[in-house]
Amino acid sequence: MTRRKPPRPAGVAIAGTGMAVPDKLVTNDDLAQLVDTDDEWIVQRTGIRTRYLADNGVKTSDLAAKATRQALDNAGLQPEDLDLLICATMTPDVICPATSCRVVRKIGAIPCGAFDINIACTGFVAALGMASNAVESGQYRHVALLGADCLSTIVNWEDRRTCILFGDAASCAILSPCDDENRGSLYQALGSDAERGEALFVPRDESDIPPCVDASTTEKPGWNGMYNTLQMDGRTVYKFAVNILAESVEKAMDACDMTADDIKMVIPHQSNIRMLQSSWKRLGFPEDKISVNIDRFGNTSAASAGICLHECITQGAVAPGDHLIFVAQGGGLSWGANLWRL
Repeated sequence: MTRRKPPRPAGVAIAGTGMAVPDKLVTNDDLAQLVDTDDEWIVQRTGIRTRYLADNGVKTSDLAAKATRQALDNAGLQPEDLDLLICATMTPDVICPATSCRVVRKIGAIPCGAFDINIACTGFVAALGMASNAVESGQYRHVALLGADCLSTIVNWEDRRTCILFGDAASCAILSPCDDENRGSLYQALGSDAERGEALFVPRDESDIPPCVDASTTEKPGWNGMYNTLQMDGRTVYKFAVNILAESVEKAMDACDMTADDIKMVIPHQSNIRMLQSSWKRLGFPEDKISVNIDRFGNTSAASAGICLHECITQGAVAPGDHLIFVAQGGGLSWGANLWRL
């Protein structure tokens, strides 16, 4: 069957959102049974108190499908209404097929178009711009954008520097055309710097270890001695993230001739509470304009900004007509920002 080409829309609306986490809630005290750490140490350095971890057998696509179903329900749409599904993930179920294709099958949306993107924690913000462009072009009517990761599958559970940080989750937003030409993405910018990529990477074998990292020892920053696990130089990532987060938000506001007073909510990737606090002080935003839930979910990579969006909408913290700034930074190193009128 040939799809009828939809008319070019005047604007783009977030028609519905959804999220999903595994059943297993893990506290800091639980982690203290695995590695040398405690609740106070984790909270002071990260702001994290709990996170959700997937049991064996639960895949990234399982969480993604659950979040998509919820978003479709909230949008008043059926799976067959979807024209395109974009999944941002760095933990695909398998190398092929794409996790997005598996989600399409699981929710019953065949023959919806589907593809994955992988720029780690920046994924949801990048997918937001891509999905918005797809709808605005008139080529696609209803587009699902997903951020989904099961980082527990690539974490070294003997390395307290990294295993305390991450949680598993998925988030989804359904974008649809609307009659208000002022709604949608007003600004989008992405960036990358692979020269600093060794600060956050997942090596397959010795050939993937950057020259600056000594693979023969576990004492060097950014190396925990295990392949196919997340390697992170925390200090380098922290300095990078604080600067690039604030810079990205400033550029977005400058491009749209706005100030902090014009922004209802900043929705950042949930990386570290101290990073966020340092950035919003520099930007002049009051704390009630920064969406924060890292204390409950940890760093959920590509899922985090979408979870914040879902909670802001369902809790009534934002409403149609409000201006939001999405901002994220992650592996690559990568970063991005999107200024959106809800």
